[in-house]
Amino acid sequence: MKTHELVMTDASFDTQAGKGVVLIDFWAPRCGPCRQQLPILAKVAATMAGQAKVGKCNVDEEPKVAERFGVRQIPTLVVLKDTREVE
Repeated sequence: MKTHELVMTDASFDTQAGKGVVLIDFWAPRCGPCRQQLPILAKVAATMAGQAKVGKCNVDEEPKVAERFGVRQIPTLVVLKDTREVE
């Protein structure tokens, strides 16, 4: 089972976030709680297929996206609609 549909990078973020609703999981492999929520996010991605996208952004590898949303702790979840943060 895939844990997420999208792997978001600094370079591809704007294109991938695009239009519609996107839930972004800001995480890192070193983070235990981040790894624990992967199965939950996989279920959300499967349940919301066609209605919303679920993506992940590794804060260690993609710091610009994390900075853009003020991510200071992980895991952090952000909901976007048409590239604008809503929750």
